[in-house]
Amino acid sequence: MELFHGPTMAFKDIAARSLALLLSWALEKDNKKATIVVATSGDTGGAVAHGFGNVKNINVIILYPKNKISQLQEEQLTRVAPNVFSVEVNGVFDNCQSLVKKTFVDPDLKKLNLSSANSISVGRLIPQIIYYVYAYSLIKEQNIEFVVPCGNFGNVCAGIMARSMGLPFNKFVIVNNLNDPVLKYYQTEKFIPQPTVQTLSNAMDIGNPSNFTRILEIFKHDYFEFKKVIQVLKVTDEETIATIKKVYFKYNYLLDPHTAVAWNGAQQTTKNQNIKVILSTASPVKFASIIKQHTGIKVDDSQAIKELTKIPKRKLEIKNDYQELKKILLSLSI
Repeated sequence: MELFHGPTMAFKDIAARSLALLLSWALEKDNKKATIVVATSGDTGGAVAHGFGNVKNINVIILYPKNKISQLQEEQLTRVAPNVFSVEVNGVFDNCQSLVKKTFVDPDLKKLNLSSANSISVGRLIPQIIYYVYAYSLIKEQNIEFVVPCGNFGNVCAGIMARSMGLPFNKFVIVNNLNDPVLKYYQTEKFIPQPTVQTLSNAMDIGNPSNFTRILEIFKHDYFEFKKVIQVLKVTDEETIATIKKVYFKYNYLLDPHTAVAWNGAQQTTKNQNIKVILSTASPVKFASIIKQHTGIKVDDSQAIKELTKIPKRKLEIKNDYQELKKILLSLSI
């Protein structure tokens, strides 16, 4: 299921654009303004930036980890609109996420009317319920198994919410890269956040996924109910590369690293008879240099980058330091 046909070629366009328009409508109706603060491991930021770019009554601050996103991802983050401020943080995604969460409990920032467009916000999850329903409407079978590459677990959380609302399908296969605290929960019943590990599927490089708390709440922290519905697997970078090459040369279809993680996970579950629906979360064009470097397959991202370079580049740089971020926020005025 290709979910990457939006402006930033990632599934998050679907929810980010819906949320931007709904929030702008609500703010205008109440004569209010807001500041959106977001952390990204790669794809969320670009989708939020382009979803909220030039939207009335809203400023957007996007934090992303230095040297840990692709070239096209950075161009999508930093070449948008005057109301979008991209902040490069000297750290990893979990540092960015931690800084964002601090802003929401800081009384000095209350006047900015802060909100989020990360999947911290339920407004990001609700639109994502729709494509699970759409897939079911096409297949019309109950033995569907959604195979989801997971980082911050918002995508699969939306699917679980759809199932909780009554959508009748069998299970989810959650596929992690090396950032796998949820796999360890699946194996041991203990959830322990872990330091982030950098991988080729960088949008999934999250050692403490925010939405997993939501998922546990949906299952009322019942480990055995969780395991009835969900299977968790892990795929290495080496397996990701091999999957991209195998699928390309066998089917002439190019996977991005995240979808390749899910495809490999789907292959690991071939023994059952469920209908597998792989959620393809990003276009391979976003990861052209990574794919070329590791597989030798050429991907042309020049046109996408050329279009973005027409827009001036704007970014700020900070250390992993909350006071630096706070100074930027306090300097904003809408």
